[in-house]
Amino acid sequence: MPSTPGVALVTGVGRRRSIGTGLALGLAQDGWDLALSYWSPYDDRLGYERSPDDPESVADECRALGSEVVLLPADLADPEVPQQLVTSAREQLGPVTALVMSHCESVDSAILTTTVVAWDRHFAVNARSTWLLIKAFAEQLPQTSVAGGEVRGRIVALTSDHTANNTPYGASKGALDRIVIAAAVELSERGVRANVINPGPIDTGWMTEEIQAFGVAETPAGRLGTPEDTADLVRFLLSDQGSWMNGQLLYSNGGFRTG
Repeated sequence: MPSTPGVALVTGVGRRRSIGTGLALGLAQDGWDLALSYWSPYDDRLGYERSPDDPESVADECRALGSEVVLLPADLADPEVPQQLVTSAREQLGPVTALVMSHCESVDSAILTTTVVAWDRHFAVNARSTWLLIKAFAEQLPQTSVAGGEVRGRIVALTSDHTANNTPYGASKGALDRIVIAAAVELSERGVRANVINPGPIDTGWMTEEIQAFGVAETPAGRLGTPEDTADLVRFLLSDQGSWMNGQLLYSNGGFRTG
């Protein structure tokens, strides 16, 4: 892989203890320059472990690995923000050649307890912003058709198997899957590769001891996944060696399956 592969926009890097942080650090090790987006009001609302300086701390660690990094606060529930995010990344770092989406709205509720407000917020953040980010990303790539399998842009998004008792989250993640896989086909003439990763259960601060024990028991690999496990697959997909992977929903979960 070249020492300077390009610019990657990574969403969901608001807390140090997160998959987004694992992705950012892994890509920095591979030489990517990084635009890291986050939204502190969401992290505050969930109340998970974090410090106010987490985004800057992660950015500094990536810079220490040699990456040029910009931090971009972004409320992805706002339909204007995805385009602004891609534009800001491009203006400050150059053309964006990789889009890695690890942001989400995730607040548990069921069919009988979900409100319309919660439903709309989940779909705005998890599905609509995914579409709008991909659209903005594709529009800033060269518009001429590629030939001979040239790769100009790579997209990776994180999904989930959640269904019962997490209805709006699971439903909106299902929509995300279809959007990203559609991009692999619809954007093929622009040289885009697009894949979805289901990382399985990874404890980023939301698991109780009971959930941790269940996750380990249901994972043939014998342990819970880590952000670094997910980052390893993302790094491969963004490399030249991963360019043949396209339009896939990939499980990177130690064998875990949600029942």
